Amino acid sequence: MSAENAIRGERVWPLVPVYDAVIFCDLHGEPSWVYEQAAFVAQVCRRAGISYYTLDTDLYGAFTRNFGNARVSSIPFWALADHGKKGRMPRQCTYDYKIKAIERFIRYELLGYRPRERTIAADRQFHRVHMGIMWEESHRAKGSTQTLFTNQFPLVEIGWIRPDCYACNRDIWGLDTKASCCLFCPFHTNYFFAHIREHEPECYAYALKIGELVEANQAHPPLKSELFLSKARKILRELEAQKIARIPRPSYIIKSVSGMTFERTAIIGKFNTL
Repeated sequence: MSAENAIRGERVWPLVPVYDAVIFCDLHGEPSWVYEQAAFVAQVCRRAGISYYTLDTDLYGAFTRNFGNARVSSIPFWALADHGKKGRMPRQCTYDYKIKAIERFIRYELLGYRPRERTIAADRQFHRVHMGIMWEESHRAKGSTQTLFTNQFPLVEIGWIRPDCYACNRDIWGLDTKASCCLFCPFHTNYFFAHIREHEPECYAYALKIGELVEANQAHPPLKSELFLSKARKILRELEAQKIARIPRPSYIIKSVSGMTFERTAIIGKFNTL
């Protein structure tokens, strides 16, 4: 949206300004299509004259090195206690390896602040952060805890869900997009793991390594429950023997986005996350 506004020289999307920077966090553990899409975004940003940055935020490496030995960022694994009680770990990984990393990059690299330097009055809540959270994920749309930033969520304000975003990318850019996701995210369906096992074996190896690591090691500090990647609370090797059918999704009408306008005044944004 921002790039289209810049390339066409008009406010095609009134809620979305021309960004000063677009930032992608490389967690070192995402499907191949995520990196292909990130490369496409980088190319479009160059055409639009928008700065594009990739941050090396190696969640996969940090977790595989430290789980069982030191504190790691909490991934929302599914938990099962000995007496059968089910639960889920909190999700801290998005904040630690995306939001916090981006905020630090902007503060120190783009704005030039030094460590422990106070925020000047003119900068307080001045810098607008646009995040690509969709309407169906609006419960995740939260304000920034940092004095520099004001978080904004244009897709939530527009009311777009995933099919709307897909239609926009298809109609305007000819891009067949897929979800950006960690390979070892516990929110995946069992079908996802079966799909990458069959079609992306190198990607499946990432998920399998995390699953085996969680199975073989106790968290630090110790927990009373077993942890699983699968919502079924089974290890991935157990799922390999099962024939897993794809779960039907709700039917959506994927409409064309051409000609859509919104009666909102755009704000000055600093960047968007992929």
